[in-house]
Amino acid sequence: MKRMPVGTYASLTDIGRVRLANEDQALAAVNSHGEVLLAVLDGMGGNNKGDLASSLAKDLILDAFYRKKATPLAIMARFWLGHALASANKKVYTKSESSPLYKGMGTTFSGVLLIGKKAVVANVGDSRCYLYGEGGLKRLTEDQTYVSFLLRTGKLKPEQAAVHPDRHVLLNALGIYPSLSLSYKTICYEGESILCCTDGLYNSLKESDIEAVLRLDSRADQKAGMLCRMASEFGGSDNVGVSYWEAIRD
Repeated sequence: MKRMPVGTYASLTDIGRVRLANEDQALAAVNSHGEVLLAVLDGMGGNNKGDLASSLAKDLILDAFYRKKATPLAIMARFWLGHALASANKKVYTKSESSPLYKGMGTTFSGVLLIGKKAVVANVGDSRCYLYGEGGLKRLTEDQTYVSFLLRTGKLKPEQAAVHPDRHVLLNALGIYPSLSLSYKTICYEGESILCCTDGLYNSLKESDIEAVLRLDSRADQKAGMLCRMASEFGGSDNVGVSYWEAIRD
């Protein structure tokens, strides 16, 4: 029998200091098979459409996770996650096409599915997932934004990307097209802690500040709360979503 990961977890969102609505969603859950799912979603579209998009996607994915059959092989887990996200994409897109009121809504998704010693990482948009272990904080996802593309192709320098006027322009999101373009990979999981967060966190805090919080001898829910409060105090211009898994080592 495949050994399941052991740890504690927490998920939290914060509206920030400027936005009138909270369009971020966060989830951290363990199903009956001992599998772990962590994810954050950042809605887009304005006029509460982003809130609806992220909420629709989160509810569908979480319900599917609780109902899923055991997937002992990583390839099966990867297939399941891809199918769940495709279903969420279809639901959000269908809703957006049902009325002019919902036109243009969508959401990011960044998440990790833990099964035994494997972790399936999936990403759509510019939310992020990190591993945190003895080697410090390690980023698992790549932002799907226009500026990140320019940075990867050498057309921008990091200092230019940080202040570029189009740095928030997404190249991909869940629910904006009939079919989903998904970036995902499977990695070996060796008992590290995991953080998923929306851009409201990493745009407000340096990675060194995030790592300092994760290093503390505190509970998972305390660390999630501290990260959200710090993002609000040091920035607060955006919603913040955090999902955190604190691994327990033998």
